[in-house]
Amino acid sequence: MSEPDIVSGPEPVKADEDGWQRLHPLTIIASLARAVINAALPLAAVMLGGDGGSRGAGMVGAVLLTILTLSVLVSWLSWSRVRYRIGEADVRLERGLFSRSARAVPFERIQDISLEQKLIPRLLGLVAVKFETGAGGKDELALSYVSKAEGERLRTTLRALAEDSPASAALPEAEREEPARLLFAMGPGLLLLFGMFEFSLVALAALAGAAQQFDFLLQFEIWDLNSWEERLSGQGAWLAGLGVVARIVGVILAAGAFLALGFATGIVRTLLRDWGFRLERTARGFRRRRGLITRSDVVMPVHRVQALVVGTGLLRRVWGWHSLAFVSLAQDAGSAHHVVAPFAQSDVLVKIAAEAGFTLPTRDQAWQRASEKYRYDRGLFAAGLFVLSAAVGMATGYVVAALALIILGVLLAFREYCLWLSERHALDPLQVLSRRGWLSPKLMVAARVKLHSVEISQGPLARLRGYADLRFGLAGGQLSMRGVPLAEAQAIRAQVLESIVAVDFARLPR
Repeated sequence: MSEPDIVSGPEPVKADEDGWQRLHPLTIIASLARAVINAALPLAAVMLGGDGGSRGAGMVGAVLLTILTLSVLVSWLSWSRVRYRIGEADVRLERGLFSRSARAVPFERIQDISLEQKLIPRLLGLVAVKFETGAGGKDELALSYVSKAEGERLRTTLRALAEDSPASAALPEAEREEPARLLFAMGPGLLLLFGMFEFSLVALAALAGAAQQFDFLLQFEIWDLNSWEERLSGQGAWLAGLGVVARIVGVILAAGAFLALGFATGIVRTLLRDWGFRLERTARGFRRRRGLITRSDVVMPVHRVQALVVGTGLLRRVWGWHSLAFVSLAQDAGSAHHVVAPFAQSDVLVKIAAEAGFTLPTRDQAWQRASEKYRYDRGLFAAGLFVLSAAVGMATGYVVAALALIILGVLLAFREYCLWLSERHALDPLQVLSRRGWLSPKLMVAARVKLHSVEISQGPLARLRGYADLRFGLAGGQLSMRGVPLAEAQAIRAQVLESIVAVDFARLPR
C-alpha cells in the first residue's frame, strides 16, 4: 500500500519556439507494445495452424516480422503527427497523418484534468492526461502519453487557468496545497471482503465464451457430454457406475465449482480495479487514487459535486455495506459518477458526505411516498397483461403455461406494492432526496442550488388520475421522483426553482 501513486518517469519534452510540444518519444514503445499484444491471438492461431515444420516456422517468423515492422512504422508516424500547446485562452491538440484535425478547448470549459497509467505506460513512467469538459460524458481532449512531470504540470497549470488564477500556477506545489487528510482507504482485507460480494455472472459468461472460443487447444470437446462420458469410461468408470448418487454428487461439485469461480472472478476484478484505493481531502477538493494494473489519479473540486449516490446490494444491505459516488460533470470509466467509497459502513459515508457539503438522511427524515393511484395503475397494468395471456392459454389448452402466467402477474403486482413501500422522496431546505429500488435500493441526494431545471411530466393516464413524474436537471446524472401527486409535484417544483433562481451561476466557481 506504500507504493508510489504515479511512477516517476523520464524528463518532459521541451517545447519549440511557438510553444508546441510533442508527446513523449516513449509513446512509440507503448504503442508498439499494445499492437504486439493485440496481435498475439492471431499469431497464436497461425502457430497452431502451421504444419510444425520449417515451413511453418518460417511463416510464423514472417508474420511476426511484418507485424513488428508495421507496428513500428505506424507508431512512429502517429507520434510524429501529434502536438499540443497551451495558448492564451485554450489548450490545443493537432493530430492526423492523412486527415489532419485540430481541436481547441477553452479554459472555462475544462471541468477537471485526470491522470491515468495503464500497465505498459506505467512501466515506462508515462501518464495519459484526460481533460474532462462535461461534453456528454466524453473526453473532449486526451494526451496519450506524456511524462509524469509534464502530466502534473498540465493538471496544475490548466486547473489554475480554468479558475482564473494564473498566478497560482507559478507557485510550487507545496505552497499551493495543504497537507491532505485521509478520508477513506481500502486495505487488502477489506478488498478481499468486497470482492466476495462482487460475485459476477457476467464474468462467468465471459469465461465460458472464452472456453468455447479456445476449445481447439483441448484434446476433446469441452461442451460435448459424450466426450465426458468417454473419458469417464476409463479410469473414471467407477464414478459413472455409482448411478444416481454419483450424479447428485457431481451436480453438487459442479455447483460448488461454479460458485468458487464466481467468487474468484469477483475478487480478482476488485483487486485489479480498487487496489490501493485512497480518498483524501486536499485544498483543491477530493483526490482519489486506485488501481493495480491501471492506476488512476483524479481530483474532484468540492464545488463541482452536484449530488451523491448511495448504493447497496441484496446481501451487502444485510451487513450494512454501501457504496458512495459523487455526481459531477466528469466521468469515471464511462459513468457520470465518481466512486469515492465503493465498500464502506454508514458512518464513513456520513463523514465523506459532510466533507462535500451534503447531509445523508437520518431515521427522523420526513419521507413521502408515491401516489397510491400510481402504484395501483402500474400493478393492475402489469398483472392484467399476464391474466389476459393466461386466458388465451386456457382457451387453447395450455393450462400449465396459463397458470405460470397468472403466477407471474401476481408476483409483478406484489413487486409494485413492495416498491410503493420502499421508494420514497423528500425535500429539505438545501437538498432533494430520492430513494429508488426495493431489494437493492439506491439513494440520491442533490443540492437544490446546483440543479439546472425541474420538469413535470404527465402521460394520458397520469393526467386522468392526478399524478406526475418530476425530473430534475443534472449535468452529470439523472434524478427523478415518480408518481408524485400533482399538487405535491407542483409545490416541490416551485420550492426548487426558488432555490435555483436565487443563485447567479455566472458567479459560481468554474
